Amino acid sequence: MHRVFISYHHDNDQKYKEELLKFNEKETLFIDGSVDTGDISDELTDEAIRVKIRDEYLRTTSITILLVGIETKKRKHIDWELASSMIDGKINKKSGIIVITLPSTNCTYFTATHDSEKEKIYPDVTNWTTINSRSEYEKRYPYLPDRIIDNLLKSEAKISVTNWDRIEGNKEKLLFLLDSAYNDRTSCVYDTHRPMKKRDS
Repeated sequence: MHRVFISYHHDNDQKYKEELLKFNEKETLFIDGSVDTGDISDELTDEAIRVKIRDEYLRTTSITILLVGIETKKRKHIDWELASSMIDGKINKKSGIIVITLPSTNCTYFTATHDSEKEKIYPDVTNWTTINSRSEYEKRYPYLPDRIIDNLLKSEAKISVTNWDRIEGNKEKLLFLLDSAYNDRTSCVYDTHRPMKKRDS
């Protein structure tokens, strides 16, 4: 069973993390290794928080699930979690990444990057479009963090973006995405050029 780090905006989107964990309790799909509200003191410096997330939480996980709401892209801690998930460090190794857009974003688009993903997750979709421009990704996904957009432009990164309603209560689809992200994680070549956010925007 995969150990998963869930990255999300704690104030806005806690209920979706709780729903995901409740579903996981029922189906036993993964082990939760993410930070919960109150786990890390707000009195720590930014650098201490960043090191704690990287070395104490991400070091034990192999998949990062990013839950995307309307404020997610503005949060520096989320950017740090994503950046740390994309690098091979001395302690933590890079993870597979799954992006789930939440209902608040009203997003109807999705991106499939793994073998057989189109057939397994989107059997009802027969017309696919290849996107090669940043402007088009930003138009389709206005709430995605810039770091994720960087990597959607890089096919070797293999980051899938799906909608909450595609995986909500669906054991087979979520398990497929978890397995695919895990299996492809070591061959992913992430774009890590972007400096980490210094402040919330």
